[in-house]
Amino acid sequence: MMVIAIAPSFFFKPPKPKLALPPVGADTSGLVPQPAASPESLRAGPAAPGAQAAPPAAPSAPAETLLVTSPLYQYAVSTRGGAIVQATLSHYEALDPADKGKPVRLVPDSSALQTFSILVGTDTLRLGDWNFTPSAHALTVNAPSTLTLTSSRGGVTVTLRYTFRPDDYQIDVHGEAAGLGPVGGHLLVGMGDGLRQTESDSAANYYAYAVVTKTDQSHSMPFSKLKPDEPPTTLDGPFDWAAVKSKYFVAAVLATDSGSVPVSGVTAHARPGKPRVTRADVTFGMSIPVAGSFAYRLYVGPMEYPRLRAIGHDFYDINPYGWPGFRTLIRPIAVGARWLLVWMHQHFAMAYGMVLIVFGIAIRIVLWPLNQKGMRAGIKMQAIQPEMQDIQARYKEDPQRLQQEMIGLYKREGVNPFSGCWPMLLPYPVLLALFFVLSNTIELRGQSFLWLQDLSLKDPFYIIPVLMGVSMFAVSRVGMIGVPPNPQSRMMLYFLPVMMTVLFANFASGLNLYYFVQNVVSIPQQWYLAKERAKARAAMAPPPAPVKKKK
Repeated sequence: MMVIAIAPSFFFKPPKPKLALPPVGADTSGLVPQPAASPESLRAGPAAPGAQAAPPAAPSAPAETLLVTSPLYQYAVSTRGGAIVQATLSHYEALDPADKGKPVRLVPDSSALQTFSILVGTDTLRLGDWNFTPSAHALTVNAPSTLTLTSSRGGVTVTLRYTFRPDDYQIDVHGEAAGLGPVGGHLLVGMGDGLRQTESDSAANYYAYAVVTKTDQSHSMPFSKLKPDEPPTTLDGPFDWAAVKSKYFVAAVLATDSGSVPVSGVTAHARPGKPRVTRADVTFGMSIPVAGSFAYRLYVGPMEYPRLRAIGHDFYDINPYGWPGFRTLIRPIAVGARWLLVWMHQHFAMAYGMVLIVFGIAIRIVLWPLNQKGMRAGIKMQAIQPEMQDIQARYKEDPQRLQQEMIGLYKREGVNPFSGCWPMLLPYPVLLALFFVLSNTIELRGQSFLWLQDLSLKDPFYIIPVLMGVSMFAVSRVGMIGVPPNPQSRMMLYFLPVMMTVLFANFASGLNLYYFVQNVVSIPQQWYLAKERAKARAAMAPPPAPVKKKK
């Protein structure tokens, strides 16, 4: 069943976006600047008609950091280039040992989000060393508030307006670039080299680092797939949104609801010198019309499913539940399970470990009648086994007649050969959905229970996986009561629990806890039906031969 569940993701993969780099000498009004551009032209103003060349940069004044604070966050905006140099989330605690106990910070110390460059013709106007004049030196966001930054150089004036909301991680970005000339340009938005490491399991967090883009469906390009010795990888848009993500957090550029120009392309370049890629410089591009204005939304915050869904544009797909090709089945169950777990935690003030125990018991109770029906169907199948074997022996040379006789037997006895299977399969979509919920849902991040420090991570002592395997053996052993001896069944009795224990050993400890509870709760039902099966088997047994008395 696990193979059937996983195999479609390997054979029915969604088409990947086109990966291409423009050849040397091609038109650079798109995302990638001319390779042949000289260092002087990269510092100069745009060469378009009507634009003036920028003079050499004057010695830079010290940059000022502007703090924007709300109950949810504290963003730090630098007057040098207008970039966001830090994003601190007040409601989330860093789990990485270096920052343990502090609020999560998303931007690495040596990086920044929203570093701007403007392409015009063959020249690049880099705003990273421009000094902007702010409209305020600090901002406390109790209502939608706007921070305006303005700078001029060489006849070009750039104005940036950030609008912050007190109860949301979305930032409305509006900009104007006056003096570019009559040809417009292309805006490059640097998104840094990945988000800050915030998790106790750094390997799992780095594994989740990716660039995600959305056209008809989302497509993820993990940093680990990039090659440090190759040219930058370019993804051609247009995209409704493009994002840089870690396991639980995301920084994304989205088109506004008013129909602004979406992201036209993305480049990602792995940092050289390391065999394992954990950092990659990412740049988003979008066109600037002749008027010189641009607008988009920026999201810098947690991957909370309700928030992502409320944004629209299928932004919740940044953190998909399920593998490609299997997601349609898993996502509704995963979304429902996530909602129920969070609801129980909030309304009953229960630890998430207790929530998983109650949830496991509730699922088993809900499925009790179906499991009962499936197990009793198996007892009926067992009862007609002698007649089935007789038919198979009688018509083994005539397959068509054999099939007709078997169907007639099923109809006469009121037995459906498949009725015993599908009720037993129903718990497995829930189990698979919980695999993704426990691994990717931020509400379960860092939640401890008993000796388990984090239900989203593996049990460091492997106690829960072992208990899960033992409980699976107990369920199978009780279920074999009243079943005729079978070498294959006896082999599976020992092999399957060992295999599942090894498979689940490195899965989220919360998933093992749920499966363990499911097994324990199902033992009474298995015992009751095993006794019923044993009685049915005893009733089918031929009467003992009469004992002859000696004369």
